[in-house]
Amino acid sequence: MDQFLDEDGIREEVTAAALKRVIAFALREAMQAERLTKATMAERMSTSRKQLDRVLDPNEHNVTLETLARAAHSVGKTLKVELV
Repeated sequence: MDQFLDEDGIREEVTAAALKRVIAFALREAMQAERLTKATMAERMSTSRKQLDRVLDPNEHNVTLETLARAAHSVGKTLKVELV
């Protein structure tokens, strides 16, 4: 699969999309575990509900690392980014 993605030149794009889906899923799971509504989560993040919807949308890729870190912090988690 990696070879196919490399040949088409889309490996980074596909990887980034998959990571965003994983983060959005993890945030939703954490919200459910803490029984947080979207309104409460947005308030904890000091942002709007509309912005939170973008964070939780697995297909929305235009979300900053700062926003993702605030979302993670709001559910008692940290966002870890590393180069490998």
